[in-house]
Amino acid sequence: MTVFPGDSGLIFNEPLLWEKGKKGRVGISLPRPDVPEAAPLGDQWAGPAPDFPDLGEVDVVRHYTRLSQWNFGVDSGMYPLGSCTMKYNPKINERMAALPGLADVHPLLPEEYVQGPLRLMYELQNLLTEVTGMDAISVQPTAGAHGELAGMLVIHAYHRSNGEKRSRIIVPDTAHGTNPASAALCGMEPLGIQSNDQGILPVEAVAAVMDESVAGIMVTNPNTLGLFEENFQKIAQVVHSKGGLVYCDGANMNAIMGIAHLGRLGVDVMHLNLHKTFSTPHGGGGPGSGPVLVRKHLEKFLPVPRIVKDGDRYRLSDDFPDSIGRLHAFYGNFGVMIKAYSYIMTLGKDLKKASQVAVLNANYIKEQLKSVLHLAYDRPCMHECVFSDKNQKDQKITTLDMVKRLMDYGFHPPTIYFPLVVHGAIMIEPTETECKEDIDVFIEAFKSVVREALEDPEALHRAPSRSKVRRLDETAAARKPCLIN
Repeated sequence: MTVFPGDSGLIFNEPLLWEKGKKGRVGISLPRPDVPEAAPLGDQWAGPAPDFPDLGEVDVVRHYTRLSQWNFGVDSGMYPLGSCTMKYNPKINERMAALPGLADVHPLLPEEYVQGPLRLMYELQNLLTEVTGMDAISVQPTAGAHGELAGMLVIHAYHRSNGEKRSRIIVPDTAHGTNPASAALCGMEPLGIQSNDQGILPVEAVAAVMDESVAGIMVTNPNTLGLFEENFQKIAQVVHSKGGLVYCDGANMNAIMGIAHLGRLGVDVMHLNLHKTFSTPHGGGGPGSGPVLVRKHLEKFLPVPRIVKDGDRYRLSDDFPDSIGRLHAFYGNFGVMIKAYSYIMTLGKDLKKASQVAVLNANYIKEQLKSVLHLAYDRPCMHECVFSDKNQKDQKITTLDMVKRLMDYGFHPPTIYFPLVVHGAIMIEPTETECKEDIDVFIEAFKSVVREALEDPEALHRAPSRSKVRRLDETAAARKPCLIN
């Protein structure tokens, strides 16, 4: 019998700290004072002192321990979010980032005192260009969308340097959702094109809209359907023939590390998400890292400062007059870079194996679940596979119902209703982190949910039934958000 990691265990309630505190409780022991007592500053100048609760050590420890048990993270179990590569974060990376010589360094220190950090960033740049097949890089951008913006600014600067003002950018329906926004921020009009019945871009669709007013194309490869863009080289040739540039969204790089040479495919500009492909944590909005990479002809436009090596010394240089400028107050989120560097150095040539296993895991799930879930594109996928709720329509069961019920089995829901190309999409990405045994439990849980859709649909409508918080009114939350306490 399959044992599911369901959340049927003890769930603690936890009040606010102000409700737990009692006057006179103390969580620390201070040494006896050797100076006369004085009235608090607040009583003399600033009004009443802040209302901090009085807590014992056990109050604080239990409070945060209980709160941590309400949360689900990649350390708790499988995190099958498609399009996001939520892989396990090796603890050796955290240990390296916590080394005092790296964790305590200040970005305003003179260069002679930060040679180690500068060297690490310089070597990380070399490693990332080798992995992707690009020529030059800046690790300054602090998120994937920030890297996209940098890439669009580079494309804009390139055309401006040629005396051209191109105002449109091609964005396929299988691109990441941030792509058109990044283009629009640079004053470009997104020009949508549709994928074909195979889930990839047809060359003819690109050729039909590509002219001298188009700055280039933004392609997510592998795309958001989890499919490799097989026509990529031909599409790049079409774009280049009209003077455009090819931008590749590298958020799905986890599928092709060490396998695809982006430079040879025809990519001019791309970004990476170190907080996806290179195992650094997703920070709930930050910090992240989204390096921007370019081919040689675009190197002069990269953000400043650039890390320059002189002999055996490293320095930051602003001496690049064609640069798009500075994108961040300091040089990116350094702690994230340390973890990515550690990951690459730990795996070495096995980076390729990580991608191979990620692709294998996704195809295994696809084959195991396509008998019970509608598979939008029944063909070999890359790192993720996309199902839908089409088979459950007769039971009036939706994608949302199924993934909410999956929570009762102890699994974080996969990505839903994205990509928009697939109605009622269920997007699953296991990454290389998960072993076959854990994937089999996930598959069995999903099959059980599908069986319940036939036998007891109300169980799905009520789900989740055992979690700390039950089904929320998501429509009301979106239309009438509570923005004040």
